Amino acid sequence: MLKLVEKLDVKKDWSDHALWWEKKKTWLLKTHWTLDKYGIQADARLLFTPQHKLLRLQLPNMKHMKVKVNFSDRVFKAVSDICKTFNIRHPEELSLLRKPRDPKKKKKKLEETMTPTYDSRDGSPLSPTTAWFGDSPLSEGNPSILAVSQPISSPDILVKLYKPQSLLDKAKINQGWLDSSRSLMEQDVKENEVLLLRFKYHSFFDLNPKYDAIRVNQLYEQAKWAILLEEIECTEEEMMMFAALQYHINKLSIMSSDNHMNNSEKEVDEVDAALSDLEITLEGVSLKDFFLFICLSFGLNSDMCPICLVSRPKKLTLKGYKQYWCTFKDITISCYKSKEESHGTPAHQMNLRGCEVTPDVNISGQKFNIKLLIPVADGMNEIWLRCDTEKQYAHWMAACRLASKGKTMADSSYNLEVQNILSFLKMQHMNPDPQFIEPITTDINPECLVSPRYLKKYKNKQISARILEAHQNVAQMSLIEAKMRFIQAWQSLPEFGITHFLARFQGVKREELIGITYNRLIRMDASTGDAIKTWRFSNMKQWNVNWEIKMVTVEFADEPSLSFVCAEVDCKVVHEFIGGYIFLSTRAKDQNESLDEEMFYKLTSGWV
Repeated sequence: MLKLVEKLDVKKDWSDHALWWEKKKTWLLKTHWTLDKYGIQADARLLFTPQHKLLRLQLPNMKHMKVKVNFSDRVFKAVSDICKTFNIRHPEELSLLRKPRDPKKKKKKLEETMTPTYDSRDGSPLSPTTAWFGDSPLSEGNPSILAVSQPISSPDILVKLYKPQSLLDKAKINQGWLDSSRSLMEQDVKENEVLLLRFKYHSFFDLNPKYDAIRVNQLYEQAKWAILLEEIECTEEEMMMFAALQYHINKLSIMSSDNHMNNSEKEVDEVDAALSDLEITLEGVSLKDFFLFICLSFGLNSDMCPICLVSRPKKLTLKGYKQYWCTFKDITISCYKSKEESHGTPAHQMNLRGCEVTPDVNISGQKFNIKLLIPVADGMNEIWLRCDTEKQYAHWMAACRLASKGKTMADSSYNLEVQNILSFLKMQHMNPDPQFIEPITTDINPECLVSPRYLKKYKNKQISARILEAHQNVAQMSLIEAKMRFIQAWQSLPEFGITHFLARFQGVKREELIGITYNRLIRMDASTGDAIKTWRFSNMKQWNVNWEIKMVTVEFADEPSLSFVCAEVDCKVVHEFIGGYIFLSTRAKDQNESLDEEMFYKLTSGWV
């Protein structure tokens, strides 16, 4: 390389240049090696090129930004550098995704939301080739603008974006995740190519508004777009609650920027004072909320609350339902034929460890049901719990969620889980005092606040009225509180955090879905999304990949092993999701901020 530079006789800094072997898709970074040691012959074509190149990133808020990234670094390291540029902590939760192709549309032009260029090595702004956002702070190299939520300017933006129409479409999106163990050049990423920066792993560690203003806002934006584009299902009442929170956040965000910038630290300090320095975290489904609500605690006596249970085995769908009275103790539900017999011997008992827990709630209809899918030898048994009141539902739902993870109501997180559920229900109430509902004004645009499904169902005026009703439940929240509540409500949705892949299980000809979450694998019906079988990571002994036939095999402590072949996606992507979640589960608050990259690669990289 030195002789090459001398022969070129061009005075410039060549320190960033390296040799790229295009045929083998390999960087020649070991400069102490000879070309012969790399196996390079005289007819080989080598490219002498800069390692740092421009990349167009679409952030979770759908805005585009040019960033200078090291194309010779592994993607995991490149993402860490990008996140350092944008002051986003815990970069291990994010990764890069290729843009999904909408088969119904021609290639779209690049959105006119491009922003200045950043160097991911030190975050310093480079001269942008074109002046995008000329009047915004971003043009001055200020990434703090990424902490500000910008309202959707036009319904046309929603129309143009790709919306998955089925679970299979969602699975196809996940084909685009880049391999974290290989560099961008090795994966045919070109300079100036558009990639999506997204939260890949839905396990958000130590989320603290005091330090994570940008991270919180980008998480809120990813949640907002997932709901608007119907990437995740929610009920009508939940949609109005999300719309009300979004409307509230928009109102606060467009207020005087000076006031918000000046008061942002004060706002967080007030939250801290109200919490007595309680640390704010959101970890998977087990959420620690930072909002103070009155704790309606029944202690552990709630395990004896009467409840009606309807049971039917998953495979015997034509049989009638049987109704029982139930009690809850430790992680076991005991079923009795009547309330009077609840002190005797139970007719049935069910251990909830490893079960799937799904809410079925309609506030206006006073329906508070819990759907349980309990693992059995040949699949899952479907159990329905019917509660009478919100309070009863909150206690039973909290108990079921903990029991599914092997925890009892004596666990310290139980009362907090109950509070979270009650506050989530409270936000969906639609019966405020009419005198406090603000009149419908032109600043509310339902086409930018709710998903297309509900726009087709109701007139805009009806939706606006319902959003303003729901807004009364959140109107007193601060900006950061509203964003955190939005994220928490998103995490409470049944489909949250499930990444879908199309797979063919061993011994089965038809294609099904495999869902991966932060703590389990789910075998799913490809047409309905119903869970067929669940396997917890806590019960997993090991997993491996046969790279020749592209088969993933997972072994468990006390269950038969699971084997499947990935369809339409490289099995490396699935392997990395499993290993990535295992890696994230090892994080602890007493650790320093540095990441154990080698441990990540051991758990996620493969050998082809």
